[in-house]
Amino acid sequence: MGYGEQKPKFSPFRKRSILGRGRLLVAAVLAAVLCKPSTADAHLVTTGMGPVYDGIGHLLLTPEDLVPALAVALFAGLRGSASGRSALFFLPLAWFIGGLAGLTANSFTSFPLPALSYIVLGILIAADLRLPTPAFTVLAVAVGLVHGFFNGIALKDGPAASGLLGIMAALFVLVALAAAVVLALKPPWARIVVRVAGSWVTAMGILMIGWYFKG
Repeated sequence: MGYGEQKPKFSPFRKRSILGRGRLLVAAVLAAVLCKPSTADAHLVTTGMGPVYDGIGHLLLTPEDLVPALAVALFAGLRGSASGRSALFFLPLAWFIGGLAGLTANSFTSFPLPALSYIVLGILIAADLRLPTPAFTVLAVAVGLVHGFFNGIALKDGPAASGLLGIMAALFVLVALAAAVVLALKPPWARIVVRVAGSWVTAMGILMIGWYFKG
């Protein structure tokens, strides 16, 4: 090293950035492990407070349903108030209708269909795609019907329609809160954070499908 040259210093800000990325990676891996698909057995959450609360608990403790519901809300917030209102009403309603159909079903495929919701919604959020409100409404209805159908199958030997009502109520509150938070974001970097979250949702969906074919 020549005279007058200085050793490159390791910036503490760079160190914090590396640590932050490492924590995000660990969090994403843990979330994906929680969402790992297994056998297609119906599972119930019993709260002891009645069938409506059992439905709420089922949604909140099932990442395969909770993450896509929040993803719809985040994307609605990125798209504006009209899409937010659409998600607020159409997603819970479609979820309930799909659940009623699931109550009459006897069996379902073991393929992790929720993973497709992860991938599609995550890509849309990460790309910040400008969907018109009618197209967004179709998307929200499709997500609600598919996930509601599987919820109906899981709940038919338990809280059944009452549990679906609890899920619908919980979805209404979750979508309202999450979409409102994103709508209120003003700084450009805040929207970038939401888009990064969308990329992690996509990554989790890909991992879920990979685990399915590996098993």
